[in-house]
Amino acid sequence: MTENAWHWWQEALAGRIGPIHDGHPEQGYYRTRFKDKPWEPVAIWFEDGEWHALRGERKVDASDIWTWCCRNPITYEAYTKAVEGAGWDDEPEAPAIGHNLPDDPFEALQVEFEAEKEQAEAFLKQPIKTQAEADRAAIWSKRLSTIAKKATDLHKVEKQPHLDAGRGVDNKWRELKEEPDALSKKLKRHMDDYLREQQRIEMERQRKAREEADRIAREAEEARLAAEKVAAKKIADGISDAAAIAEHNNRIAEAERLAEQAAQAERDAQARNMSAGRTGARVALRTFVSARIVDYDKALRALGNHPEMKALVETLANRAVRAGVEVEGVERFEEQRAA
Repeated sequence: MTENAWHWWQEALAGRIGPIHDGHPEQGYYRTRFKDKPWEPVAIWFEDGEWHALRGERKVDASDIWTWCCRNPITYEAYTKAVEGAGWDDEPEAPAIGHNLPDDPFEALQVEFEAEKEQAEAFLKQPIKTQAEADRAAIWSKRLSTIAKKATDLHKVEKQPHLDAGRGVDNKWRELKEEPDALSKKLKRHMDDYLREQQRIEMERQRKAREEADRIAREAEEARLAAEKVAAKKIADGISDAAAIAEHNNRIAEAERLAEQAAQAERDAQARNMSAGRTGARVALRTFVSARIVDYDKALRALGNHPEMKALVETLANRAVRAGVEVEGVERFEEQRAA
């Protein structure tokens, strides 16, 4: 022991920890904890030729506890406060949830979170002004992230059997779903050339039918006008015998016949979509619209202000900057946040 038995501990409190030798404790006050458990105060001292140590109220071996607590020195005041059960200034109070937690892991974790949430939300109403408050915020953040991790793990455990069962069902049906669908699509693609050729023939038929319809319509109109012209001349000449009336009626009938023929030709000229199969299993040509980029630079300029394009560019820019790659039009931005 040195003349000042507290020298190592005092230096550690000032932020100057070391040197550390395994199995060779230094007198002072410290704290330690098991993973995700509350801090426990530790006292180490040399008396009557031997080392002594307390972890909380339990006697422990000083050499064993030393390397677990040496990097966490605390003041004597913090030690006595913790021993008396008053907690730590830099750590949020443990939520008052007692020991009668529900047996169900979800419900128990829900109770734990609600207790932490109530205290944390109250803490958030005031700005942080001291180091102790900042330390409490950091520890609270850790405790809440631990709850989130527990929830993630428990969720995975509970859901895994369902995922396994779902994958089993998916694997059972996958080939019977995908292979018939793929073969069905192949058969449709196999019909494309034939149906396109039939569509070409149909368009040629429509063109000729349209020309014929126009020709008949002109004849019908000419016949109608001729009948009206003859009738008008007969009336002007004062001719109204039976032969004239019969001739007029014949001309009108011929004009009506031609008009009906023109209407039928018009109907014949209408488009007929090429198809195959029967009712309930009919396949026909359909129009599918998609983009074909012919000038990539112009397309990028035209779509540059689209929200989805901006989001994609931002994602790619972030990836490049984090990889240390310089991109024209992009600058590196650094921001410090608590993490």
